Amino acid sequence: MLTLVAFIVTIGILVTIHEYGHFQVARWCGVKVLRFSIGFGKPLLRKTFGKDNTEFVLAAIPLGGYVKMLDERVIASELESSGNGLDHPSAPTYSEAELSRAFNRQSVWKRIAIVAAGPIANLLLAIFIYWALFMSGVMVMRPIVGAIVDESAAAQSNLKTGDLIKKIDGLEVRSWQDVRWVLLKKSIDTSSSGMASVQLEIVNSDHELRKQALNLSGLDKNDFESDILDRLGLIEYQPKIPAIVGEITKNSVAERAGLKVGDEIKSVNQIAVSDWGAFVKEVRANPNKPMTIEITRSKLSNVAESIAATQLLTLTPDILQEKGKSIGRIGAAAKVNISEVQSELNKRLVEINYSPIEALTMAATKTWDTSTFSLKMLGRMLTGHMSLKGISGPATIASYAGQSADLGLKVFLGFLATISISIGVLNLLPIPVLDGGHLMYYAIEIFKGSPVSEHIMEFGQRIGFGLLGLLMTIAIFNDITRFSGFLTG
Repeated sequence: MLTLVAFIVTIGILVTIHEYGHFQVARWCGVKVLRFSIGFGKPLLRKTFGKDNTEFVLAAIPLGGYVKMLDERVIASELESSGNGLDHPSAPTYSEAELSRAFNRQSVWKRIAIVAAGPIANLLLAIFIYWALFMSGVMVMRPIVGAIVDESAAAQSNLKTGDLIKKIDGLEVRSWQDVRWVLLKKSIDTSSSGMASVQLEIVNSDHELRKQALNLSGLDKNDFESDILDRLGLIEYQPKIPAIVGEITKNSVAERAGLKVGDEIKSVNQIAVSDWGAFVKEVRANPNKPMTIEITRSKLSNVAESIAATQLLTLTPDILQEKGKSIGRIGAAAKVNISEVQSELNKRLVEINYSPIEALTMAATKTWDTSTFSLKMLGRMLTGHMSLKGISGPATIASYAGQSADLGLKVFLGFLATISISIGVLNLLPIPVLDGGHLMYYAIEIFKGSPVSEHIMEFGQRIGFGLLGLLMTIAIFNDITRFSGFLTG
């Protein structure tokens, strides 16, 4: 239910802002607006407002919207499709003064302003959201390196647990979000610049400053679908949880082997275990392989005290498929002291606040960076340098909307800003039927000196619908693939 509500709210806000951009600029340019619709299909609510008697509609299918303006070409097309002529009694009648306010009679510059206003409104919404978030303060996790994945780029770069990343190629990073974003941009630029690595400036646990190169050459075009930090072997710092069993699943490997709640894991196959994460790592690395586990189990010697007895248990982890790999699982969970974990996490969190002017500058910069990055990603997909799996459909967006809403208002607003940028950028692409396609026609009109012919526009519409249909097919296919993989994995 939260996912559904969050998705509807997300689409509703973004569509309303987009269409309001068209609506408001059309009014400023003197164009008569006939209808402002949120959604498509059968109207659920409708109300007429204003001196122009503009009809405001809330329709049944909340996956878009439109602003219908007075346009002689549209009137003629509608009458022709209905079989009525312009002199038919049912044909709408407009005075010459009203027709002068028709969209098609406006100068090309006014038409450009009206069409561009929708995507620009989405980009302005993102700037406003980021501005508010930066001013209100953002709680982030400091970029302190946790466990290092064996044989990963991070391991090869000699990064250590506890290292604090200060800069990447001279750019200051203050959180893991910053690290993820900078590395993602750098990795996209790697193929064009020929640079295969980035320079990290690091402060270790002894407060010593050093510089270290991180190799990005091992990334391929499919790695951008997932978290780039995982692919590079960088794991955020997590509080160490003692290797004490807190819960055992019924009829699991752990239960059959004799493991009990309260047992402390000391070693696995004679390899010492320092915390629960180290134990899980060994279990995951040994699917369907016998493991000897050394535990200590407390036993009551009398009413006042207990003693810890050491025991050896043998178990064989079940095989579980995760992201195409076989991992081990025994059905045991750790005993977690929530207050201790939260206290440790609080030491790693930092709240970042900015002044109104600084926040506005950063919001505009972030919106610009995200927009250009989206275009670079799209360009690499078109040239085959990046997988088309990065295209997401409605199901993925709905899932992310629900997850972000569950994490709090600030996280949801950040998600909303990101999707608003995506919609703004997508609509500016020079594809017929999108706003960018109309802007392309108007640019041709400026150089040509006359409007593009109706025949060419009709042909362009067919191409545009075909491209959008292909894009939507890929997006829905990716959604099905992701969620079927999630359900079976």
